[in-house]
Amino acid sequence: MKFAYFPGCVARDRCRELDDATREVAKDLGIELVELNGAVCCGGDLPEPDPEATLAANARNLAMAQAKGLDLLTVCGTCQFHLSLAARALEDPATRERVNRILERSGHGRYEGGLRVRHLLEVLLQEVGERKLAAHVRRPLGEVAVGAFYGCRILRAPGTETFDTPTDPTSIERLVTILGGNPVRYNGRTACCGFDAPDTSRNLTSRLSASALMRAKDAGATTLATPCPLCHLVLDAHQRDASKVAGERIGMPVLHLSQLVGLAFGIDPDRLGVRRNTVSVARVVRKLEDAEVVKA
Repeated sequence: MKFAYFPGCVARDRCRELDDATREVAKDLGIELVELNGAVCCGGDLPEPDPEATLAANARNLAMAQAKGLDLLTVCGTCQFHLSLAARALEDPATRERVNRILERSGHGRYEGGLRVRHLLEVLLQEVGERKLAAHVRRPLGEVAVGAFYGCRILRAPGTETFDTPTDPTSIERLVTILGGNPVRYNGRTACCGFDAPDTSRNLTSRLSASALMRAKDAGATTLATPCPLCHLVLDAHQRDASKVAGERIGMPVLHLSQLVGLAFGIDPDRLGVRRNTVSVARVVRKLEDAEVVKA
């Protein structure tokens, strides 16, 4: 199994642990990640992206993957959203030709359409499959109660409807079950984390994240897992601000999806970058280390 790998800007910088964990999980499963040297930002992390420039930039990313004859793999819900939007827009011949003229003038070839943009979550469930995933579980999640935080973008990306339902998703819960864990459902799993709120509305971000974290905690979750590093930044790195809004210390570990899978696979936590998480993941790691190891 081979994919053109698009980690995105955040996984290369502020959330390097996501890239580390993804590579470890891919290696464990025998998935080959082919680098896209020269790939550019999808536009999702820009304060005021120019629509035409963003479309051309993503056409360049898609063309690079297409030149390798591979589907594009993302690990970011926001990248998934923007790249999928671009791929759909570029299915229109007139739009594609207009954008290709921009690419050709800048020496970046052409995009011919038809490329699939796939998030790791989809690939794990649809391509790797339950049987192979379960066979790689060496430290079942057991009593770890995992709440999924999908965020507002991954399930609204064109094509996502082929593997989950945007209004009532179950994909992360299914994955947690395969990993031997206890999935916790709660209201607010598909809400906005607040990352896109302007700097002048920092309090809005804190209120949104506090709401999601407290709803998960009140439902019995002891850790969260998210498929989007932008959501992770808000829920993990800025959890102190959310705690101030909530009026109590929330103390909720937030794992990248790849970290969750890697821990269940028995991969060394340090190789998954858990020390970079702001809220300590130590109690989750201890629970797994205390559990009986399953021979994969």
